[in-house]
Amino acid sequence: MAAMNLVSAGVHSFNLKAGKRFSISKPKGCKLGPRAALVEAGPRGDGSPAALQVSRGDLAEARAMARAANASVYSPELLANKYGSRPVQAAKRTLEILVALGSFALQLLVDQRNGTLDRNKRKRAIELRGIFTRLGPTFVKLGQGLSTRPDLCPPEYLEELAELQDALPTFPDADAFSCIETELGMPIESLFSSISPSPIAAASLGQVYKAQLKYSGQTVAVKVQRPGIEEAIGLDFYLIRGLGFFINKYVDIITTDVIALIDEFARRVYQELNYVQEGQNARKFKKLYADKEDILVPDIYWNYTSGKVLTMEWVNGVKLNQQAAIESQGLKVLDLVTTGIQCSLRQLLEYGYFHADPHPGNLLATPEGKLAFLDFGMMSETPEDARSAIVGHVVHMVNRDYEAMARDYYALDFLSTDVDVSPIVPALRDFFDDALNYTVSELNFKTLVDGLGNVLYQYPFNVPAYYALILRSLTVLEGLALYADPNFKVLAASYPYFAKRLLTDPNPYLRDALIELLFKDGRFRWNRLEDLLIEGRKDRDFSAKDALQPVLKLLLGPDGEELRNLTIKEAVRVTEAIILGSVADTYNSAPSFIQTLMINGNGNGALAMSTADLEATMELRNQVFRIWGLLSSSENFDPALLQPILQVLQQPEGRSLGGRVVGGVTQRLAARLLQQLLRIPTVPTSSSL
Repeated sequence: MAAMNLVSAGVHSFNLKAGKRFSISKPKGCKLGPRAALVEAGPRGDGSPAALQVSRGDLAEARAMARAANASVYSPELLANKYGSRPVQAAKRTLEILVALGSFALQLLVDQRNGTLDRNKRKRAIELRGIFTRLGPTFVKLGQGLSTRPDLCPPEYLEELAELQDALPTFPDADAFSCIETELGMPIESLFSSISPSPIAAASLGQVYKAQLKYSGQTVAVKVQRPGIEEAIGLDFYLIRGLGFFINKYVDIITTDVIALIDEFARRVYQELNYVQEGQNARKFKKLYADKEDILVPDIYWNYTSGKVLTMEWVNGVKLNQQAAIESQGLKVLDLVTTGIQCSLRQLLEYGYFHADPHPGNLLATPEGKLAFLDFGMMSETPEDARSAIVGHVVHMVNRDYEAMARDYYALDFLSTDVDVSPIVPALRDFFDDALNYTVSELNFKTLVDGLGNVLYQYPFNVPAYYALILRSLTVLEGLALYADPNFKVLAASYPYFAKRLLTDPNPYLRDALIELLFKDGRFRWNRLEDLLIEGRKDRDFSAKDALQPVLKLLLGPDGEELRNLTIKEAVRVTEAIILGSVADTYNSAPSFIQTLMINGNGNGALAMSTADLEATMELRNQVFRIWGLLSSSENFDPALLQPILQVLQQPEGRSLGGRVVGGVTQRLAARLLQQLLRIPTVPTSSSL
């Protein structure tokens, strides 16, 4: 949320009456309920809050979970039982929704009859955004959810709905303070020495106050849930689900299972209502990703957290879209966005646990130059198989292998296996052939997403929530960067990560993707390897050692026979190129009278090669030398890294491989020598060695 922002630094606070250090124990004869406060505030051990968090963190979290024991969980059956017996309440809300959405649908119908449906898409999308805002929290969340679904909405609607930023009116402060006291079981003056008299940020589900813990003086952010929010969204989801049944049964144009979509969305919103769950999300996120020095994740104060109150470390920072404020601190927006992209890629493709709502209010630039992540209510996970499939999908896109791209949609769970992908291939080719005319550094991610969205919208895709959220996350980050640099491209910033993963990850799927990238039509594409190394070295976690060992293991493994055959052919070519290149260098550096004496003064020099053949050989040799230079000049390169390679080559498989290479080189050189001696003219070749 936008709560923890330097903008709030000037907010006035009022002091609460002084009180002694406190603790709560169970009174005699009294049983503590699930929401009873089990706060044990006060220093322990060395007296520092950090020591308290470490020594009693697990116990404090368990107590917070107890306070949230009766937090609501989404259940369609319970909602049906509850609101099915309240027909008047349901009818009034239904009428309100129908009037708002019905008028919008009528406008769409008029546009369709007048032939202005496409021309008015942007206008209608803006109107829909306003309707969702007026209808309240459920529909604000619904609009945000739809903004990540290119299979359901055209691009114009995706853009407008993405602007929904939970901008809702605040609720009374007295209600918020009463909620804090009820949830934590203590008078507010016993909890905080000061608290802002009004919220410093408001969202669809709650609002945030800035406070100071009484026992430690620590500045914290206190998020309080909006009163009656469970009742409001419960009724709305009951009604929306009824509409889903109608759409599934009678609207053939929508191929997605609308009920499943609604249930998935409702479960996510209900999870956001449990602030203890959000705190646990933050803890997990911090454990996975805050190991990088440029990432900040606030700590959770479990003794001051319950199902409806979340207390976390206050973060001084500026929203990532406030460029002037960021630059006034001597920071660069692009550096922070690049940090966000790298962290997002780790989230999406390494651990698979990622922040699903990275809008500008949830990303802050701290004065120290760190990128702070906030608001962990909406998280998502990338399935393990899909992580590798996404990287492979990028490889297929770069190679313009549209048939393989289409088949990837099975692995990504976009399509059921009984769907024929052949009609989709031409649509992919039509769009990506134009898009890929640019270099990676020129590709605009949003353009790719919009184009892919049009394809998804036209065919029977069912985009999993995780993938739609991935697209949204990277699109948001690129949008933030474009404020600072209109030429920024998120794909160019993320490509080093993909290159590093391809070169270093031992995952079998990625190893196959690397082989597919490097070998084509039985020939090794050295230029692709050189490009990968140039880009991969830009990633700070690149390791030359990791780039060598997995390939060798695959090469000499039991399933590597096909790769060994390809490698032997290429090794012969490379070895021959190095030998012949050295001979050519020696020949060219010799005095002219020596050259005329060599091999009877053959006009093609000592090698009996055409000019084109010789140029291709020299280029191959130089390219191999450049690649070796890239590896050897890597920051963590050590010649000792080659020792495992020598050990591998001493194994029976390695000796056999080496023998076949030597035999092939010997045959090639012998053929060239015989050709020279017999003065058989060479036939120029159009392809390189």
